[in-house]
Amino acid sequence: MPGSFLRVVANLKKTLELLCGTLAGLALLAIMFLTFLDVSGRKILSHSIPGSLELTELLMVVVIFGALPLVSEKGEHVVFDSLDPILPDWLRTVQRALVNLLCGSALIGLAWLMFKTGMEFQATGETTAQLKILKAPFIHGMGVLCAFTGLVHLSLMFKRNNEDESEGGVL
Repeated sequence: MPGSFLRVVANLKKTLELLCGTLAGLALLAIMFLTFLDVSGRKILSHSIPGSLELTELLMVVVIFGALPLVSEKGEHVVFDSLDPILPDWLRTVQRALVNLLCGSALIGLAWLMFKTGMEFQATGETTAQLKILKAPFIHGMGVLCAFTGLVHLSLMFKRNNEDESEGGVL
């Protein structure tokens, strides 16, 4: 049973990395392409792309929230660890578990609020100002990705610390 569970977890991790990485990467590529076309059009044709700012804002939401589960899963948040050398291992383990519990709970709570807001926006038909793009799908997507990130943090509560792993962004 534990072996099959670990394979399921490994497959979920790979799927999460593939989906979130692809989503964030494609959105970032779209931002770069849109910016290139917008600036080129402005300089060469004296005409920018209408609504490019709105599109960039929506694509930035996709980049940020698409990458959030990956950043959490890989432990690449900025970490303040100046007390780590003087804290005993057991206390750092407890601290890591509590921080991940707090982050996971907060992100799942935030996901719930986003779903609630998304439902309100869907009911009222809230759109962007210029292009009239519905906001609700983006807010629902943000909620789903926050929920995934919360689950990642809750799963990290039980991960054993490996001193050999790099913690990106450590101060």
